[in-house]
Parts: sequence; structure tokens; C-alpha cells
Amino acid sequence: MPRKYKRLLLSLLTGCALASPSLQAFNELQPPAEYKKVSIQLVEMLEGIHYNKTQVDDRISNLAFDAFIDSLDPSKSFFLAQDIKGFEQYRYRFDDAISSGDVSLAYHIYNLYSKRVEDRLNKVLEELPEMIKGFNFEKTETFNADPDQAVWAETEQELIDIWRKRIKNRALTLRLNSQDETSIETSLTRRYTNQLNQIEQTNSIDVYQIFANAITEAFDPHTSYFAPRASETFSINMSLSLEGIGAVLQQEDEYTQVVRLVPAGPADNQGELHPNDKIVAVGQKGKDMIDVVGMRLDDVVDMIRGERDTEVRLEIIPSNGDGQSNKTITIVRKKVKLEDQSAKKEVVEVERNGEVYKVGVIQLPTFYSDFAAIKAGDRNYKSSTRDTKNLIEELRQEGIDALILDLRNNGGGSLQEANSLTGLFIPAGPVVQIRDSAGRVSILGDQDRSVTYSGPMAVLINRMSASASEIVAGAIQDYGRGLILGGQTFGKGTVQILQDLDQGKLKITQSKFYRVSGESTQHKGVMPDIAFPSMLDESSVGESALDNPLPWDKILETRYPVYWDIPKFISELDQRHQQRVAINPNFIALSEQLDQIKEQSNNFSAISLNEKDRIEQREESEETQLTRENTRREALGLTLITSLDDFNNDDSDEDIYSKEASEILLDFIGMNQRQQK
Repeated sequence: MPRKYKRLLLSLLTGCALASPSLQAFNELQPPAEYKKVSIQLVEMLEGIHYNKTQVDDRISNLAFDAFIDSLDPSKSFFLAQDIKGFEQYRYRFDDAISSGDVSLAYHIYNLYSKRVEDRLNKVLEELPEMIKGFNFEKTETFNADPDQAVWAETEQELIDIWRKRIKNRALTLRLNSQDETSIETSLTRRYTNQLNQIEQTNSIDVYQIFANAITEAFDPHTSYFAPRASETFSINMSLSLEGIGAVLQQEDEYTQVVRLVPAGPADNQGELHPNDKIVAVGQKGKDMIDVVGMRLDDVVDMIRGERDTEVRLEIIPSNGDGQSNKTITIVRKKVKLEDQSAKKEVVEVERNGEVYKVGVIQLPTFYSDFAAIKAGDRNYKSSTRDTKNLIEELRQEGIDALILDLRNNGGGSLQEANSLTGLFIPAGPVVQIRDSAGRVSILGDQDRSVTYSGPMAVLINRMSASASEIVAGAIQDYGRGLILGGQTFGKGTVQILQDLDQGKLKITQSKFYRVSGESTQHKGVMPDIAFPSMLDESSVGESALDNPLPWDKILETRYPVYWDIPKFISELDQRHQQRVAINPNFIALSEQLDQIKEQSNNFSAISLNEKDRIEQREESEETQLTRENTRREALGLTLITSLDDFNNDDSDEDIYSKEASEILLDFIGMNQRQQK
């Protein structure tokens, strides 16, 4: 996978809007003297307690060099090829710099970058009005919008032409969104003025943080340095005071990209923001949208944060769109309450041979425990295990024939809860192995021999099921306790701790999770027994899509029983599943939508700058979507629609994944009964 330097992940929880400062002269930055001690501490911790016990050497320096350059100029918009050639002298000196505390080479690179940005954007702002007036949208030409395919420009003229096409593409997008020439000029002027302001606002500590993270993330993507400002934000995020839109963001090239949504948060409930969407502008109610392309991640976060019950508008490039049509959505900031993230139940009814079977579904968005209530001595405290157990008892009283534990989009949470929740389905036994940096292995398991539910069950997972979710799914699979259905999980099988430094904090990977079978959940995740089609692109989401992830490996297995020989049923179960999917209108529509998205993604590197072509492409895409939706509706006996504006997600009368999982479970029950006879 092409290298993409990932900066800090920040949850949008609390805060206020950012005010745009006035332009000032740009000064060369110098390393802060007090951070020499931080550098030495960083090296000591990385070499001493990181899981890999890796030395900060030339290999790390090589990776860090590329990461640092990429973090500064990810779209190759400012440096020329000759600049990069000049920097090559530093490729194997990053390790010496961080070890000695003399990181001046990073500031030499940054200061040239700052100068290149200042020169380029001032020139763009000066020429922008005439440039916009002179655009010929009838001309046939294309713009490469894929940074992974970009190369460093060899000449100044080559870079000028890249910028012309970039600006023309943005101008055409705004034009197609019904903005006139004046509005387009205002919007683009604001974008590039903001980028200039960001350079002016960047201080020596910011540059140090970028450099330090180039080093730390050469170890693995979850080891990060937080300077004091970022450290404060990280602490707020970990406090569970979830106010804002409920999204986790990262810097991806010039864009702010959605990593995941907080379950039951405002964005999740609103339903229009999705993982991998890119945010290009932010607006407050009653105010103009502010372009945030190229803006610092923490400043974008500050703009999206705000007071509870206020509105924030986001202009996004949808991940499932054509890459050429932006969309503006409105989200009301809310506080995510614990009860909103609690386990919930429903019953799916399936008719077979004149009989109606009931399958209970428990949706678990996260592994939670109300620590405040526990500390206060409240015996009725909420936890994912207690709530799930109560829901199972209710479902049993309703006469369910099987159970589905839905862990889709569950990003993890309390390890203790993952352990105790697994114990609801197995007698006492090991659940997960944890190996530390010294090679010591500890086993966490269920000590309670009682079993809350012993009947047929399945676990639903997808690419956003991570960490604690993978531990539960892996244990259920290893014990042969249930079917694992859906998609490959995230692959987050490492444990981090937070260490204080003289300035800021270091989040460092110290341990690794292993299943009772001895297989790691790291990188590979948990593979489903039967795969379902998914809108999530597994090649761009998950641990394997990150830079320098720790590898999958295996240790000795523990002793554990296997309750059902599930593998011997998989072939027939999957055959029946494929037959149903092939004729199910919902799955047919989903498959066609996935094909369309894949085709559009392949065309992302050659976006047309011809207005007529863009309009035709948009109309063709919308017509394809409308035809696909009406074909689905007709097959299901639903009312047809005349426009995509009439589409309502509520028109999908069921969760097709839960329904198909229920069908597979009933097949499994029937095959077991047949075998016993």
C-alpha cells in the first residue's frame, strides 16, 4: 500500500470555533531548547518499553524521513523534485538527530517548506481573480486527484500547471453547486488565505510534534507523541464526556477524513456521514462555510466542536460518491449518553415450511461499564455484560430459537467487559492471551462456570469491529461456540499505555492480543466463517491500511474445548447463503452499488475538467442509482420514486444482514438436527 502518513486521531467532543488571524510575516523556526530532553526521553522509551524492542537506527530513520516529508507536503504541491533531492542527505540522519536531541535538520526542511508555501499561495492569491475569469470549462482536459499517483514536479512550470488544474477542478465543483463567479473567487480566496494563516500559526512545538511522530509511527501506527496542546485534547477525548458530533478524524493528505463514528452519536444517528468521507468545509449556523482543505487537524476539530444543541454544517466528499460531487450536511451537536450506547435487542422472524421462527438480535455498539456508578456503590450499575445478560433473559422468555450478537461498527472498549461478556456463552475458560514486550504471556479468562445462553448463535462483524470486539468474536470462533458472519474485522490487536514526558505525553504500544488458539488478532483481524458483501472498502480501512503495522503472528495455544465442529458445516451453509444473496433484491442492489463505486474509484485519478462531461457523468450516476433503487423497490413491492431526493433510508424495511444471518442460523440448526438423526 502506498505510504500515507497518519497524524493524530482526534474525537470531535468539546471546544469552540476558530477565528481566522490576520496575515503576518513568516519567520524561520528554530528547535525549542527545552525539547532536547524530550527527544532523549522519547528514544529511551521507544527502545526500552515498545513491544518490538526496536532500536532507533537507520531503518527507522529511513521510514521517518519519508513520513516527515509526506506529512508536510502529502499532495506534492509545494516542493520540487530538486528540493527532495537536496533533502536526501538527511535520510539516514533522523535517528542521530532524535537520539542527540539536535533536531535542527527537521527545521531546515520545514523552513524551506514554509517558504515554498508562502511563495506559492501568495502567487495563487494574486493571480486568482484573472485565473477564474479565464477558465475554459469547454476544454477537454483532466486532473489527477489521487495523491498516491502524484510525483514531484520537475520544473516550476509543471507545478504551475498542476495548481491551475487543481484550482479549476475546485472552481468547477463550486460552479456545479450553483455558485457564481464572485462566490467561487471568495471561496477559493478564503481557502488559500486559510492555508497561509496555518503556516503563520505553526510554531516550533508544532514542527517538533510532526518530527517526533515521524519517528514514533515508524515503530507502529498507534505509537504517537502528543505535544502539550494535543495531549490536553487527547485527555478530553478519553474522558467519555462525549459532546460534539461524535466522529473520529485523521489528517489524510490535505484533507480531514472521517475514521469512524461514535456509536449512537449525533453523526451516527443523523446517518449522512460515513467512514472515509473527506471534510472540505465547515460552517456555523447563519455564517459562511469556511474551507478547511490544508488546515491543521486540531484547528478543524476546534471548528466542528461547539455548544450542545447547536448546528454545524459540513461540506464533504462522500466516500461512496464519484469523487466529483460534494455534499453539504447539517449535524446538531449533542452529548452522547451512556444509555444511548447501551445494548439493544430485537427479534427477527423467519418463516420456513409454514412455521415462524424467532431469532433474537442484540446490538452492542461498544464495550462499556459505568465506572462512576460502580465507584459510588450502585449495585444496578450499567455494563455491557449485565445489560446483554438481561436482554438474553428477555429474549428467552419471548421464545427465540437462536441468537445473534451484532458487533458491527463496535470499536472496542473495556477489556474486562469483553472477557465477562464472552463468559455468558461458555463455561469457565480462557478468553484472550496478552503478550508483553518482555515475551511474558498472561491469560485473561472467565471464572464463572454458569452459562447464560447455550443455544445456537452467531456473531455479526465488519471492518469497523475492532479491539475488544475481535477478542469476543475470536473466542466464540475458537470455541466453536457460534458462527462468525459478515466481514473481516479491523485487526487492532495491540495495547497502548500513556507515558508522561518532560513536555507532553507518549502513547506507546506495549502488549499484543492473542486468541486462545494462539493466533494474533493484530493486522489480520478475525475472518468470518461466511462473508457478506459490504460497503466498507477493506483495502482502505483497517490495520493493514495503516503505515508500519505490527505483523500477524502466533504463539502457543491454550487449553480450551470446542463445542461444535462448525467448519464441517461451512461449505453447505455458504452455498445456501450465496443462493439467497443471488436472488435477494436488497443484496442485488448492494452488489450493483459496490460495482459502481469501484468503477468511480478507478476513475478518480482522471477527473474531467470539462463542464459538459461532468454534468453528464453526474446525471448518468444519478440515473443509475435511481434505476437500481426502483428495481429493488419493485421487487419488494414498495412505492417507486421519481427522484433520489425522495429516497428515505427508512424505506429499507429490514436490516438485510440480520435477516440473512438469521437464515444461516436456521440452516445450521436444521443441519445439526439432520446429523443427529
